[in-house]
Amino acid sequence: MSIRSAAMLVASALLVLTGCGSVDERADAAASVATGLLTAVQAQDGADACAAMAPDTIAELEESAGKPCAEAVLDEDLPAPGAVTGSDVYGQWAQVRLTEDTVFLAAFPGGWRVVAAGCTPRAQRPYNCLLQGG
Repeated sequence: MSIRSAAMLVASALLVLTGCGSVDERADAAASVATGLLTAVQAQDGADACAAMAPDTIAELEESAGKPCAEAVLDEDLPAPGAVTGSDVYGQWAQVRLTEDTVFLAAFPGGWRVVAAGCTPRAQRPYNCLLQGG
């Protein structure tokens, strides 16, 4: 078995493991990551906020801001963490609704990561998000 094949096998196994657990457990885990991101931003802890983000979201933020994620995320006008009003899991994707925000997440080998935050619904159109990946 080649190194690449072995790496693909391990990555596939990890993705399957992120799918283990009940839907409620997965929704609670996604909600924890979503509120963790907003809590970190409110505490001015850019490193912790970025640790909760998906790689593409970090890359897009850094490219648009022209500075490292840990600095750029603190410049975003993300709302304070509010109470979780709902959380839904759709396979490898999750949506967490908070009192002042909607956060979208994706499952990665290490757990849930934020792909978009600071999102507000728009009638008959996609959400408008302050922070989002490509």
